[in-house]
Amino acid sequence: MHKPKLTLLFLFAFLTGLMTDVMALDIWVAKNGDDAHEGTKERPLATVHMALRKARELRRLHDPAIEEGIHILVGDGVYRFEEPLLIRPEDAGTAASPTIIKAASGAQPVFSGGTKVLDWNKAAALPDGLPAAARGQLWVADVPTVGGQELEFRQLWINGQKAKRATNLYEGELDRILSVDSARQEMWIPTPKWDFENLDQLEFVIHQWWAIANLRVKSVDVQGEKTKLTFHQPESRVEFQHPWPAPFIDAKKEYNGNSAFYWQGAAELLSQPGEWYHDKKAGKVYYWPKMGEDMEEVAAIVPFLETIVQLDGTADHPVKHVAFEGIGFEHATWLRPSHRGHVPLQAGWYILEAYKLKKPGTPDKASLENQAWTGRQPAGVAVNYAHNIRFERCRFEHMAATGLDMVEGVSDSEVIGNVFRDIGGTGIQAGYFGGPDFESHLPYNPTDRRELVHHLTIANNYITNVTNEDWGCVGISIGSAHDVNIEHNEVSDVNYSGICVGWFWTKTITAAKNNRVHANRIHNFAKQMYDVGGVYTLSAQPNTEISENAIYDLQEAPYAHMPHHHQYIYFDEGSSYIRAIDNWTERDKFFSNSPGPGNKWENNGPDVDMAIKEKAGLEEAYRNIK
Repeated sequence: MHKPKLTLLFLFAFLTGLMTDVMALDIWVAKNGDDAHEGTKERPLATVHMALRKARELRRLHDPAIEEGIHILVGDGVYRFEEPLLIRPEDAGTAASPTIIKAASGAQPVFSGGTKVLDWNKAAALPDGLPAAARGQLWVADVPTVGGQELEFRQLWINGQKAKRATNLYEGELDRILSVDSARQEMWIPTPKWDFENLDQLEFVIHQWWAIANLRVKSVDVQGEKTKLTFHQPESRVEFQHPWPAPFIDAKKEYNGNSAFYWQGAAELLSQPGEWYHDKKAGKVYYWPKMGEDMEEVAAIVPFLETIVQLDGTADHPVKHVAFEGIGFEHATWLRPSHRGHVPLQAGWYILEAYKLKKPGTPDKASLENQAWTGRQPAGVAVNYAHNIRFERCRFEHMAATGLDMVEGVSDSEVIGNVFRDIGGTGIQAGYFGGPDFESHLPYNPTDRRELVHHLTIANNYITNVTNEDWGCVGISIGSAHDVNIEHNEVSDVNYSGICVGWFWTKTITAAKNNRVHANRIHNFAKQMYDVGGVYTLSAQPNTEISENAIYDLQEAPYAHMPHHHQYIYFDEGSSYIRAIDNWTERDKFFSNSPGPGNKWENNGPDVDMAIKEKAGLEEAYRNIK
């Protein structure tokens, strides 16, 4: 009579065993690991790349141990990648069995695309053209080699702080151009107070309305108090042929003067502590230490990879159900300005070809005179054709271009509670903006809807000190996309606009719709540029809402020729069917430029309930990320 009870006990034990087997599987990675190990906590792997391969094989074999997912647990330390971590369609999880790459408990792992600069010594031999003030101040090291080749770089971080590439950009007024000869592709400036001995890396950076341009100097012809500059191709052609935004000449003395400029890259400019110079011919990097920096102890990093992590699916086979939690992504490079210059159209999108139409007009816009085809800056983390992706409580820092970019075919994904800091370009970017094969002013409405970016949540992120190299980039930039919810982020310390939604400059209704910019805190913006909005929109976006944001500390850009042309909310060309409701701003300063129909403005400005200001920005559960 005891057999039934024994049977129940055996059945319970069997079911309990099954439940244990289907729990999420942990794969461990540690700095002291070995890729020949099994990946257990006791015998961890050494690289995330091998952990991902192990996870892929478990999925290929339909191992029952991963029925509830795979956790790749990464221990403390800096993991220097020799190539991007590529997440493929074969790495896709499911809703019940996701792949989560996360920090081990208490750890702060960093995935780095950089490499160390080692063995600093007090400089004896000095580069040609060095200012007298720098003599006796410099330390020197060999440029690192990667794959047997000397590394090229545009950034150097010393103890986690970005050092200045040799420049004359300091507090105070910049010089301004004198004139532009577009036909001859020449620019005239006041003769500099320093001599040019080496033009190999000399860059001329010019302020152009809402964008800057990096132009590699080809020749310098000093003619008394005036100097004529020419530039290398292709940026010379682009710079002198594209109509918007072009160098500004204040011929009628109505504004703040002609376009301003500064220099960078040459040894002649290394004149202050905290600056560095890369002598490519000698294979040396020189640095002038700041007070208190011990060059025998510093951590000096230069970037190597443009992209650290890449999620790459296809329309037919997207990556699905992958998450990152608590990971740091650091040290990403971008070298196009050194190789081909950088002349942007807007928001960092660099022009490949542009010109003014002799006969204005397109089927969509009769007055259009500007044609432009553009390229996209690389991102430290890039996502293509992927669904149900999540980044939570990660750190995106020390990058040359974009931080995180959800490029094409990305949907049902979340970017929540992350920090974006010390980014050369845009913090978070998503959606379609045209490209080499699609002119930037044409309405985008693809037949294959799988191309579209949609149903994203971008919430509770702290975005600060971005746009610190390309001043015309933004905190959060959304192109053509729909159902994107941007809420409770804090965006600060940006040189252009805070949050931008829309592209293509058209009133035509396309795929863009149902976007929401809600309860964000945007402050200390418009630091260098003009034609700015704390929230800035372009084109038709039916049922898009901008509500309950707090926007303040609107700066007076010192170099802009129209420094007061900036607003808290800005509906720019073609903006249509957008509601701006209950936004707190410190002043009444709003603007619409050639908008379309259906826009609504209601209860915006300093008289809005202060409770809205207080609630804007990071919610309590995420305030500790700062």
